[in-house]
Amino acid sequence: MSRITTNIPAVVSQRHLAIAQNDLRVSLERLSSGLRINRGADDPAGLIVSERLRSEVGAVRQSIHNSERAINVIATTEGALSEVNALLNDINALLIEAANRGAFSDEEVAANQLQIDSAIDSINRIANTTTFAGRKLLDGSLDYVTSGVVYTDLADVQVLGAKFGSRDYIDVELEVTSAAEHAQLEYTGAGIGASAVTIDLQGPDGVATLSFPASATANDIVEAVNTQSDATGVVASATGGGVVFRTEGYGSDQFVQIKEVYGSAPFVVTDPLAGGAIRSRAYGHDAEGTINGAPTVGDGLVLQLNSFLLDVQITLDEDFGIGSTEFAITDGGSLFQLGPRINTNQQENIGVRAMHANKLGNRIVGFLSELQDGQRLCLRNVRELQTASDVVNLAIDQVSILRGRLGAFERNTLQANIGQLQITAENLTSSESVIRDTDFAEETTELTRAQVLVQAGNSILAIANAQQQNVLTLLGA
Repeated sequence: MSRITTNIPAVVSQRHLAIAQNDLRVSLERLSSGLRINRGADDPAGLIVSERLRSEVGAVRQSIHNSERAINVIATTEGALSEVNALLNDINALLIEAANRGAFSDEEVAANQLQIDSAIDSINRIANTTTFAGRKLLDGSLDYVTSGVVYTDLADVQVLGAKFGSRDYIDVELEVTSAAEHAQLEYTGAGIGASAVTIDLQGPDGVATLSFPASATANDIVEAVNTQSDATGVVASATGGGVVFRTEGYGSDQFVQIKEVYGSAPFVVTDPLAGGAIRSRAYGHDAEGTINGAPTVGDGLVLQLNSFLLDVQITLDEDFGIGSTEFAITDGGSLFQLGPRINTNQQENIGVRAMHANKLGNRIVGFLSELQDGQRLCLRNVRELQTASDVVNLAIDQVSILRGRLGAFERNTLQANIGQLQITAENLTSSESVIRDTDFAEETTELTRAQVLVQAGNSILAIANAQQQNVLTLLGA
């Protein structure tokens, strides 16, 4: 059948040519852009998945940047703390030098006091001026804010880490079920007795050999022990029926030991914490209790809870005993967003205490600011040099522990987080690439195929159009 109104072969050729031209356009677009999916019509489901993956990759990469910035903050803080440590070590050396009064003049002691005052001023200056991008780091801005602390119950409260989540504040409930105790030994008797005796008295700080004549009374024993308490860490007090020897500190690492060296009659001592059992060596007890219902065994007077949501260290007052108290953490800390989602599980919050001299130390031992000229622990007060040294050593421990915590946070949290996030970013990027990027080997083949089909389609369309002219032969043309 020959018709001229409608050229069916040409229509068919045009349809196939349009398909081939569209395939050629798609191949050229994919090869020029490098993407297999350039619009939703290319692959609707693939577009949805790839956009989600792109969002996750972007969030992960930002989390890596957050962690790197956090490392910079921690490094800046730790660098300043190292200078504080150096100044504290210098102060400690000056104290030891000033204690050498037999070979040290009053003028030299005064010069040492000037150096101590200058070092303390430098510590305060470091605390006030250490900043990162305008944010102060050591002035207490990154410390936690507490409310309701009863300081007659608690000598010190250090919140090391707290995650508020959706809460406005965190309640901390402390219940002490077993009080901290000194190590104690008790000697029953009004005096030494019928014959002289020599004993070795040992405590956590050292040992002293004490000799008592037969005529020595309980008060004589107390005076002899207390004269050397700075060397042994043991003090004595007279009771109605004898003498009690006890350590100045609290806890299971405290001990007192009495051994008879010479004497015709035994120097018998008992442990009152063990029901009066006869013992030559006794240990103290650590405080025990609960913090927010979680059981904790302390270190002397210090109770600590270290959980996912709260890391707090509480130092009990010596007179607290058994009982309960509570306070609230209302604000503060330094919040670091370390994960690709904004929630508590992917955030870390760490506190950095103030480094001012009146904050280093505690209410039991004293504060570093008390070492300045004219204060209770200045070099003029010779009898307070040991206490001053204890304050400095406590301050050194506080700064060193904080540096250790920051170092552990940087190494075990931030650096590990960066490594894990980098691996996650690699895998997510690879997955997104598989879905969205052009496979050039495959697409080049498709391009060649489309080019051939377009060329063939054009040729076939020309033939189809030429066939209509065959009708003219039927008309005798």
